[in-house]
Amino acid sequence: MAEPVTLSGESVQTLSSTHSRCIDAAPVLRLFHHNIYECGRGVRGLFLMTLSRQELELVLGKLERQGVHHFVQELNPIKVNLFFGRPAFVAVARSIITRPLNALTPEEDFMLGTLLGYDREQQCRRFLTRSGQCMPEEPPLAAE
Repeated sequence: MAEPVTLSGESVQTLSSTHSRCIDAAPVLRLFHHNIYECGRGVRGLFLMTLSRQELELVLGKLERQGVHHFVQELNPIKVNLFFGRPAFVAVARSIITRPLNALTPEEDFMLGTLLGYDREQQCRRFLTRSGQCMPEEPPLAAE
């Protein structure tokens, strides 16, 4: 392939910092747009994305322009959790998430996982494990 030629008198423009941030965040933005699509189609009611602050800047405007309810949980100076989706789901998540996610009670963890659309059986198993309860014996299959 031929290299681009700069004619004398033309200035070479560099990528803006915003443009380079978009390139760096491209995989996150693809996932974000997919989540927004699923949200609009009613696939799930609540979404969670862990983002850098730069990525957050890129997606917050889109959420606000589209009127999607959301809130941000600060994790550290570099990362945040972004929750977004249907208003009632976001309101419940906001009321549950008052501390780091790993500090949620087993009940709060169960509720959040269910709101996020995680597999219900896996959520039940996770709840039983986190609450120190044993899994009930599974009845034998009819073919056994």
